[in-house]
Amino acid sequence: MDDVSTGSDSDYSKYWIDWFLSTKGNEYFCEVDEDYILDRFNLTGLNAEVQHYYMEALDMITDNLDEENLDEKVREEVDKAARHLYGLIHARFVITTRGLAKMLDKYKKAEFGRCPRVLCNLQPLLPVGLSDVPMTKTVKLYCPRCEDIYNPKSSRHASIDGAYFGTSVPHMLFQVHPSYLPTKNYERYVPRIFGFKVHDIAEQHRWQDRAREAFEEKVKEDRKQLELELHANH
Repeated sequence: MDDVSTGSDSDYSKYWIDWFLSTKGNEYFCEVDEDYILDRFNLTGLNAEVQHYYMEALDMITDNLDEENLDEKVREEVDKAARHLYGLIHARFVITTRGLAKMLDKYKKAEFGRCPRVLCNLQPLLPVGLSDVPMTKTVKLYCPRCEDIYNPKSSRHASIDGAYFGTSVPHMLFQVHPSYLPTKNYERYVPRIFGFKVHDIAEQHRWQDRAREAFEEKVKEDRKQLELELHANH
């Protein structure tokens, strides 16, 4: 999973979260409320996931890090840890009431894209992880109409860790906001050749194959029976 660009020094004049969200490739993320991040109860266990520069990463996210005392190499490592930590916090935040509301807002604006399946009629998508374990699977896009998943079009989005969204967010969103769940689409494309369903043609071919095999088997049996009778007469 590729790391996004850390940006130039001038970018750090903004608040870190603002900078992170405005970085190309991070459009799927929503803004985690500051009071959620500052409540250490919400971060329980994350220090085990971010073993190096955890406190510095947290200070960077909350704009409390004195970066002037860091050399460039350490600062890059802290920034990398901060982006990973923010992703892990994000996964927890988006399944809260406030987080689901922010994801719903992005969903209504189709900010995650639309289903590429023609019969889904441009249904908006939602990000979903295939695993809650970091660095195992990249993020996918879930269509609530056909209930299938798709790869993001952008390579930047396709490299995002799926654990930063988790396996539950789309399904929890529609549990909390059922009025936004679209009707299921059971319509399927039916392949045809000259107006005939390919399935029907294939079935006809299979019937013809079975009939031919049966005929060939009967010919063999008849020939064998004839040979036995001729042998008996001699």
